[in-house]
Amino acid sequence: MNMLSLQQELKNNAYPGRGIVIGRTPDGTKAVTAYFIMGRSSNSRNRVFVEEGQGIRTQAFDPSKLEDPSLIIYAPVRVLGNRTIVTNGDQTDTIYEGMDRELTFEQSLRCREFEPDGPNYTPRISGVMHIEGSKYDYAMSILKSNNSNPEACNRYTFAYENPVAGEGHFIHTYMHDGNPLPSFEGEPKLVDMMDDMNAFTDMLWDSLNEDNKVSLFVRYIDIATGAYETRIINKNN
Repeated sequence: MNMLSLQQELKNNAYPGRGIVIGRTPDGTKAVTAYFIMGRSSNSRNRVFVEEGQGIRTQAFDPSKLEDPSLIIYAPVRVLGNRTIVTNGDQTDTIYEGMDRELTFEQSLRCREFEPDGPNYTPRISGVMHIEGSKYDYAMSILKSNNSNPEACNRYTFAYENPVAGEGHFIHTYMHDGNPLPSFEGEPKLVDMMDDMNAFTDMLWDSLNEDNKVSLFVRYIDIATGAYETRIINKNN
């Protein structure tokens, strides 16, 4: 698989929707994750990321303008021991609760499927990072309708053991803008990583479509110690 430029992947797509990046810095010392949200409707754009414990939560920027909170208000990031869970919906809680009961990542998602927002049937994308004893691995999942047929759910899980320094994987909800929005296809994209967290965060934010971007979360985790740094950027300040 050819490595793609994450910057170009974002710059050349006006509406990837929501996206998850997980990888490892080129120097090999940090585990990296990023999560961004975009929006076309006023309801989707009326959001910010706020820190909550070791994770984050979405909340309405202007509560008086909040319409339907069901698919836009959730905790995208939660931490369970040495695992960091990142998703595009309330399945973060499903994974957290399942893994807390010693289910696997894949087993935890068996009770969930794509979002009930026809005709888009937005995929549920999820990731989990595991750091233990200076070892690091991660997995990513996508639950999607079968070619926009809501009667069938297709489930895909991708696991990455001992991730290679400088490599990451990128998965997003939509292939591009459209009506209805076409679901992501294929396996997560192999993309380049950066050692400098601030430079990486700024690159992501600057590469997202100016009209549609809403919020960005980036975390770098020291693989040796588990210590982490977080950056959040919200268009609504």
